[in-house]
Amino acid sequence: MRRTSVVNDATTSGVDSSPASQPAQYITRGTARFMRATLALFSAGLATFALLYCVQPILPVLSHEFGISPAGSSISLSISTGMLATGLLFTGPLSDAVGRKPVMVTALLLASCCTLLSTMMTSWHGILIMRALTGLSLSGVAAVGMTWLSEEIHPSFVPFSMGLYISGNSIGGMSGRLLSGVITDFFSWRMALAAIGCFALASALMFWKILPESRHFRPTSLRPKVLVINFRLHWRDRGLPLLFAEGFLLMGAFVTLFNYIGYRLMLSPWHLSQALVGLLSVAYLTGTWSSPRAGTMSVRYGRGPVMLFSIAVMLAGLLITLFSPLWVIFAGMLLFSAGFFAAHSVASSWIGPRAHRAKGQASSLYLFSYYLGSSIAGTLGGVFWHRYGWNGVGGFIALMLVLALLVGGCLHRRLRGG
Repeated sequence: MRRTSVVNDATTSGVDSSPASQPAQYITRGTARFMRATLALFSAGLATFALLYCVQPILPVLSHEFGISPAGSSISLSISTGMLATGLLFTGPLSDAVGRKPVMVTALLLASCCTLLSTMMTSWHGILIMRALTGLSLSGVAAVGMTWLSEEIHPSFVPFSMGLYISGNSIGGMSGRLLSGVITDFFSWRMALAAIGCFALASALMFWKILPESRHFRPTSLRPKVLVINFRLHWRDRGLPLLFAEGFLLMGAFVTLFNYIGYRLMLSPWHLSQALVGLLSVAYLTGTWSSPRAGTMSVRYGRGPVMLFSIAVMLAGLLITLFSPLWVIFAGMLLFSAGFFAAHSVASSWIGPRAHRAKGQASSLYLFSYYLGSSIAGTLGGVFWHRYGWNGVGGFIALMLVLALLVGGCLHRRLRGG
C-alpha cells in the first residue's frame, strides 16, 4: 500500500489520526518532497566537505610554493575546521531564531565565494584568512542540516535520511580531495580550488531551489541565560562529556593520518604523483558502507561494543600502514576509514538519546569537539612528522586511539543499556 506524502507522527503511536489530530505533517519516504529533501541535503553535505577538505591532498604543494613546513601548511586545513568548530556554538542557536533554510543557504553561498576568492590570494596569510572564513561559513550547514532532517522527516525514516546525509559528507570529503589532487597535478592548485568553488556554488543554488520549506520550525528568541544553563547541564551528564572527548580523539586521529600520508608517499621508494595521492582518498568510500552497518549492529549488540570494535579496527588499519608495500598501505587506509566512520556514526547517534533537553545544542557541542580535534591534532601531527617521520605520526595517532578505547570502555560501563 502506498504511503501518503504526509503522515501524522501520532499515527506511529496508535493515536487517532483524524484531521483534527494532525497538527504536524512529516515528509515520508517514497514521495516527491522526500526525494527533493534527500537530494538537497546530500548535495549540501557533499559541497560542505568538498570545500572543507579540498586542501588536504595539496598540502605538499602549498609547502613548496610558499616555503613553509608541513605543520605550517596543515594550518590551511586546521584553521578551517577550527573556525567551523567555533561557529557551531553560534549558528545552531541562530537557526533557532531565523530559520534553518536561510542559514544553510547563506552559509553555502558564502563558503563557495570565499573559496573562489582564495584562488586570488598571493600571500599565505591571505589564503589562511579565506580558509578561516570558509570554515566559519560552513558551520551554518554542519550545525543545521541534521536538525532540519530530525524536524521535517517522519521519525520512522530519520535514520535512513541521516545515513544518506552522512554518505554525502563522506563522498564530499573524498571528492574534494580527489579533484584537488588530480587537477593540481595537471593544472595548478588555484585551478583546483576554483573548480571546487564553482561546483559548491552550483550546489548551493540547487539546494536553495529544491529544499522544501520547513513546516515544523518554530522560531525562538536567543536567550543567553538559557543557553548557559543547558550548556552546564550537558557537561554534568554522566555520558555526554565522554562522547565529546570521543569525537575529539576520533576526528583528530583520522585527519592526522590523511594530512601526512601524502607527504610519506611522495617520498622514496614510492614517489607518487599529486594525482595518485589524491586518488587514495577513495578509501573514504568504505565509510558509505560502514556507517549504516554500524547503526544496524548497534541495535543488535549495543552502542558500546560496536564503538570499541570500530576503534580497534582503526588501530589495526593504522598498524598496517607502517609496512612498506603500497597495496598494504592502501589496505590499511581502507580499514582505518571504515573503522572511523563506523565509530563516528555510533558516537553521534548516541548524543540525542543522552541529551534530555536542548538536543541541538548537545549535537553542536559534539561537533565542536569533533572539529577541534581535527584542528589541534591535525597540526600537532606535523611536528611528529618533521621530527620522527611516519613512525612518529603513527605513534601519535596510536596514542589517541588508545585513549579513545579507554573513553569508549568508560562509556560502555556508565551507559550500558542507555
